[in-house]
Amino acid sequence: MPNRLSHETSPYLLQHADNPVDWWPWTREAFDEARERGVPVLLSVGYASCHWCHVMAHESFEDGATAAYLNEHFVSVKVDREERPDVDAVYMEAVQAATGQGGWPMTVFMTAEGEPFYFGTYFPPEPRHGMPSFRQVLEGVTAAWTGRRDEVDEVAARIRRDLAGRSLAHGGDGVPGAEEQARALIGLSREYDERHGGFGGAPKFPPSMVLEFLLRHHARTGSEAALQMAAETAEAMARGGIYDQLGGGFARYSVDREWIVPHFEKMLYDNALLCRVYARLWRLTGAPLARRVALETADFMVRELRTAEGGFASALDADSTGADGVRAEGAFYVWTPAQLTEVLGEEDGRRAAELYGVTDEGTFEHGTSVLRLPGDDPGPGIRQRLLASRELRERPERDDKVVAAWNGLAIAALAETGAYFDRPDLVERATEAADLLVRLHLDGSARLTRTSRDGRAGRNAGVLEDYGDVAEGFLALASVTGEGVWLEFAGLLLDIVLDRFTGENGTLYDTAHDAEQLIRRPQDPTDNAAPSGWTAAAGALLSYAAHTGSEAHRTAAERALGVVKALGPRAPRFIGWGLAAAEALLDGPREVAVVGDPEDPAARELHRTALLAPAPGAVVAAGAPGGDEFPLLRDRDLVDGRAAAYVCRGFVCRRPVTGPSALAEELARGLSGDE
Repeated sequence: MPNRLSHETSPYLLQHADNPVDWWPWTREAFDEARERGVPVLLSVGYASCHWCHVMAHESFEDGATAAYLNEHFVSVKVDREERPDVDAVYMEAVQAATGQGGWPMTVFMTAEGEPFYFGTYFPPEPRHGMPSFRQVLEGVTAAWTGRRDEVDEVAARIRRDLAGRSLAHGGDGVPGAEEQARALIGLSREYDERHGGFGGAPKFPPSMVLEFLLRHHARTGSEAALQMAAETAEAMARGGIYDQLGGGFARYSVDREWIVPHFEKMLYDNALLCRVYARLWRLTGAPLARRVALETADFMVRELRTAEGGFASALDADSTGADGVRAEGAFYVWTPAQLTEVLGEEDGRRAAELYGVTDEGTFEHGTSVLRLPGDDPGPGIRQRLLASRELRERPERDDKVVAAWNGLAIAALAETGAYFDRPDLVERATEAADLLVRLHLDGSARLTRTSRDGRAGRNAGVLEDYGDVAEGFLALASVTGEGVWLEFAGLLLDIVLDRFTGENGTLYDTAHDAEQLIRRPQDPTDNAAPSGWTAAAGALLSYAAHTGSEAHRTAAERALGVVKALGPRAPRFIGWGLAAAEALLDGPREVAVVGDPEDPAARELHRTALLAPAPGAVVAAGAPGGDEFPLLRDRDLVDGRAAAYVCRGFVCRRPVTGPSALAEELARGLSGDE
């Protein structure tokens, strides 16, 4: 008989709806139940494409005896971390503080007041590698709860006090300057893997936000070191197993430092961020590989993540069922030499094995290999035949909930990639996703809902990253399409950031003032897998101020970027998006007004030239003279009846130009120290 999760919209929660565990969603009623019964709460947090979440569910939550013990001694609450990042953040902070590490599934035991007192992540069904079994943990917690309750309450109260005292008053004094940005670059160079690209050792995550900073820093200063780290890392990832050499798109991370074997889940946010990075790398260098990867990644998102309603699904699972009938991680993606020969024939199969690094020993498990491309591309013929054959395999499951923040990142990436490479279809897909967010996620007061699924809005409020990333997507779409309505929508969202997410001295919080009160109001300026809400909001506020001249939004952006001044030189890998926004601040950012009939080829060419300019964080407004959709267009006119472009900083403009070459020169002025 299905449990309470059967009424939820989250695919992750629905995966547990038939468990014998009497699960509750995160609701006040669940904690009331624990209080009434006098039992602790078990909080289990995960997400649909999490491999070890599936493992623990199969081993423990589907086991009748374990479920019976849970049902008798606990109120069990299941949370999708992607629906409730605030809940995840608060309790993950406690887990990391107590154990020195974190991860999913996250397992937390707490009182009916939400105070945690014991933590962990994955627990096996039997004792293993020094870890207790899940049943031993449950029995130990029950014994402590019933026999040493005073100790439990004391630990819970102490942890709550510790978490409550971690509020970040402010990140630093003043905005980051050229000196702090240079020190951040030096810090990154110390951690750079000169042999394999990327930063640090295994596991190695795609440093998309750091790459964005490096590209912007090179554009502003001419630093060859910044460009070299960005270009080498991008090429290493594009040629490695972390990149899907057949279908495009990036896996979540590499388990090794050489980018050979990925953790195979594919996340929307990774691919949106990396699509934008590769497009901008091409914009700077013209590298054919960057162009190919940007377009293939965009096409992957549209082909495999786009939903029927026009949004983009969260993720593809790492696991699927292979030809042997066994469900395993990576089964959809890996190959043996024999499988290549079966599809391609002897000669092409041998050639593909050499070019893609497929060996008899294998680079993954059970003699299989992850496709890489260390050398020449085998060409579209071989790639298309292999892709067609792979499509016959059982596909990984898709978490098809639409997350507002990640769709905002996808909108920005698709809009810009479409503009750079003359792919209006990608701009259309970006516009359709933006329409969905306005139609389904935005209420009459411009408050965002975090998720939707199958055209049905979820019940969880948007958090700061939703407002920042969706505003970022709308602003990019406004610059690309010349449709001022997207600027207007971005302004509505950012006004809520100022009103409901901002504290004293520009401090930002992850949840609104009137959101559900947890044991701590979450607040984290550091970037993780995607931009933090703090840095996402800072970047969007800065761009909106450049578009509109709003001092309130500019001031808020500068105050928020104070944290980058403090953290950038010390921990640049963990605040890359903030460093990128600081590069835009140092450059102005530039404001480009393209005045002319949108149907005029000369105006369109000026518009595209403006979008292709590498000036960090430049904003572009394009439209007919006298148009009032963009403040930048007001009082700007044609020049001798011809389309014209005005390059400005702080709404103070240089003389207009009418030719693409002159505009490119104007936009290059002041970059790399050339004024």
